Parts: sequence; structure tokens; C-alpha cells
Amino acid sequence: METVDVVVLGAGAAGMMCAVEAGRRGRRVIVLDQARAPGEKIRISGGGRCNFTNLNRGADRFLSQNPRFALSALGRFTPRDILDRIEGAGIAWHEKTLGQLFCDGSARQVVDLFVRDMGHAGVDLRLGATVEALRHDGRFLVATDRGMVAADSLVVATGGKSIPKMGASDLGYRIARQFGLAVTETRPALVPLTFGAEFSADLAGVAVPAARVGCGRVSFDEAVLITHRGLSGPAILQISSYWREGQGITLNLCPGTDIAQALRQARADSPKAAPRTALARHLPERLARRMEALAGLEGPLGAQSNAALDRLAGLVQRWELLPTGSEGYRTAEVTLGGVDTAALDARTLSAKAVPGLHFIGEVVDVTGWLGGYNFQWAWASGWAAGQVV
Repeated sequence: METVDVVVLGAGAAGMMCAVEAGRRGRRVIVLDQARAPGEKIRISGGGRCNFTNLNRGADRFLSQNPRFALSALGRFTPRDILDRIEGAGIAWHEKTLGQLFCDGSARQVVDLFVRDMGHAGVDLRLGATVEALRHDGRFLVATDRGMVAADSLVVATGGKSIPKMGASDLGYRIARQFGLAVTETRPALVPLTFGAEFSADLAGVAVPAARVGCGRVSFDEAVLITHRGLSGPAILQISSYWREGQGITLNLCPGTDIAQALRQARADSPKAAPRTALARHLPERLARRMEALAGLEGPLGAQSNAALDRLAGLVQRWELLPTGSEGYRTAEVTLGGVDTAALDARTLSAKAVPGLHFIGEVVDVTGWLGGYNFQWAWASGWAAGQVV
């Protein structure tokens, strides 16, 4: 049986960060991952450019039964700290909208940075390794398909259920329950929503660059994309974290324009034009046609009453829709919910009732908004655990 100081389960963003930090402290660290390559979510994120952090932070950007739980780690390892490492590795980056930071080049640069740092810190990275059993007998005993490993500390950085084709599983939740820790409800988040007949193939590919999507008291102003099965795009992914089955959403296709007034003006200026023609000044033409049809308008603008134009404007600026579901874990960027933060120490990410056991990253009930927040939580929680394991 092999004995080390720390076993980290998971070679994603959180796991690699934790391993680097522990290794730099002189700890003997083994990282185990069933995948054939480390950092796969890093590699595919941001369209292959890795949205590695966001300059903004605060409890309002994270969903959890206790949103303030994340603030301890986030306050000690900040966006500036990960940016220092990115710049120190010579990785060029740029800022997009809303404080989102991306690599100029391939996201593989970020993966390579952490693999290199693990190597320099003496971390033993073992890929294609399957955890078969786990128990605690003074030390953590991890049985793998390559033999048994014993460690004083065990760090669970296995992520959530999202994107199963990349090896995602519920292993972290099963480990939590094995040691008596509660797991909150888990569900797909940052995921496209599906609909019935509202969106047919003739609208697929239509994009609205600046829309407002609301669910309950929450709304987001970002782009929306119509797909063959429903709606996607940043605004939809954001609202999906707040949406629940049976709830409706509202879609304002022109949040910065008084469409009712614009239609009245168009009627005065061009009474022979079709309503869809006037609407196409503000919306993609295919979507303008659909709105005209949904409002039941026939004939030119000059034949439309104020009530008819208001009906059309109301659809454009408060389109009430009922999703039938979501695309599920297959395409979800993250998993909402996870290991209950009430069972964890916010400063060390350790299980209060099980000394030496830590949970970091996506497996914890901390889920950020779209735009680099989840990576920042991964870096910060991995860093925090790495200081103490």
C-alpha cells in the first residue's frame, strides 16, 4: 500500500489548484482522475478560450443555500491572484463584456500552466485511475484499479454531473453521503431551455443580441439564441439557474425601445407598410414575422388600431413562455447544488465532522453566474484547501 500526505480526487480547476498549493508546502500529493487528460472543462470553456475569471465578485453572483459561504475563499484568492498566474505564465488575455476575462489563444495554455506547476511542486498526477472504494481508518484508504493509496487528507474535487460524456459522475456526492454529509438538490444549470411549438425549425438560428429574460424577480440582459429545440444564449443560460419546472419565463426582445410608440410612428410615416416591416427595424426579420402572426395582425399598418399595435408591442416586450424542460446535464455547463455548505468550514473547505476531508469546486453547493464565476470559485476553493491539507 502506498502512503502519501494528500490524495486529491479530480484533476479539474479546483483539484489542480489545491494540488499545486499543497505540493508547494512540501506535502506529498497524488491527484487521481478517471479521465485521460486533465482540465477538460478548462479546455472546452469559453469556446476553447477559457473564461478563466470575472473581475466582479459578490455573494449575489453565486447561488447556494448560503451564498455568503463562498466569500471567505473568494476574498483570499481574488481574480487578481489568478490573473497574476496567467500573466506570469505569459498567457495573453482580454476582457469581454461584464468583466469576463478570456485567453487570447487556446485554453490549453491554462491546463498546461497547472500541469507544469504540479510537476514543479512534486505532485503525482495519475490519469485514467478509477476509484473503486473508500474508507477511513485513522487515514483515508482509497482503493483504485491500480492499487490502494493511504493519505492523511482527502480532497474531493470531482465536480458535478454536467457533461457526462467527459466523465462527470455523482462520485463526490456519494462520498459526502458515505461520511454523513448532506447533499442539497442537484440539477442542471447554465443550460439551454426547451419548448414546445413556440419555436419551430423556421426560427432556428435567429439571434437577438440584446434581450431581457426574466423568471420571478430575477432578470438578465444579454443575448438570446433560438435553437431547433428552444432557447439558448447567455441570457437563457443565466436564467436557467433560477428556473424550475412549471415556471414560466418572460422575454423582452427590445428592452431599450418603446415598441408601441415605434409602431405608432411607423404607422404615421408608412401606413401601407406591413407591421412586420416596421418591427424588422428592431428584430430579425423571421422573428418579426412570427410576432406579427402571434398577434393576429393582418393588413398594413394603416389598418391597425392602437389596441392591435399595443398587442403586438406587448408580445415583443413581454412574451410569456413556458419551458417544457432543459437540455439537461448533457449540455449544462455546471451542476446547481451539491455538498451542503452547513457541513463545511468556509475557510478550509473541510468537513466539520470528519477531520482531513475536504470538498472543493463544483461538488460544493456553490454555483456562480455565467462568465467566469465558477472558475473563480474553483481556483479560490482549491487554493483555500491547499493551504491546510
